[in-house]
Amino acid sequence: MLPVVKKISPHLELYIYDLKKLCDKSMILLDNNLVQICEGDSDTSLTQAKSIFLDFLSNKDETTKIGAIAEFFVHLFLREHGFKQEFLFFNLEERSIKKGFDGYFSKNDVQYIVESKSGLESTKNISHQSKIKEAYRDISLTISGNSKKSSKGKNNPWKNAYNHACHINVGTNKSIRSNLKKLSDLFDQGTYQDVENFNIIPCSTIYVDETDIKGFSSSILAEQNEYFSMLKAKTVKIVCVTNSTFSAFFDYLTVSHE
Repeated sequence: MLPVVKKISPHLELYIYDLKKLCDKSMILLDNNLVQICEGDSDTSLTQAKSIFLDFLSNKDETTKIGAIAEFFVHLFLREHGFKQEFLFFNLEERSIKKGFDGYFSKNDVQYIVESKSGLESTKNISHQSKIKEAYRDISLTISGNSKKSSKGKNNPWKNAYNHACHINVGTNKSIRSNLKKLSDLFDQGTYQDVENFNIIPCSTIYVDETDIKGFSSSILAEQNEYFSMLKAKTVKIVCVTNSTFSAFFDYLTVSHE
């Protein structure tokens, strides 16, 4: 998954990726990462992990399905590019969407908060920029203690991230766990954080027909991205994925490896 990379400023990078089809290389990448994304360093077989994923999706509405698959491919993309996943894809208590951040990653001792937003090309006025705005807003509101105004509800996002990082199959190092624990305790005490002090990865996925896949990426690359330049954070890595493999991914999940 090789993106187009655009450096907007010293602290801001834009990654654009068109996921046109699940070719043989993509299938191998999925095979090598699906279990670890979902369950970490688990002994679960690939076929069983696929079955669990399908079961998770089976009773979800269309919006939740596209959001979950978009988030999964964001994790796959980041893992391929050297980021370490410090959480499990599913919530710990049940097979459901996590209650905190969509992702918490590290790379070269730097920690990153990930938020993923997605939608269909048929949605009125949809664009990668609008979805990135949503993702950035959710990160900002959630860590500032205004999570009741975001899609995350009233949960302590740091506590959820800490609980995931403590799972033995995730393999998170002590320094990251200690940092998350400190932030969780501060949140419970009513001491909240400012997005400007964190490294963030807001992500956008737009699902399209394969024949229309280049339009959204061309649009975001052609823009001057004044809005992106105004995003306040220690560093910002923006990921925009235009995806035409929704049905193909379901087909992939149904294939047994036993």
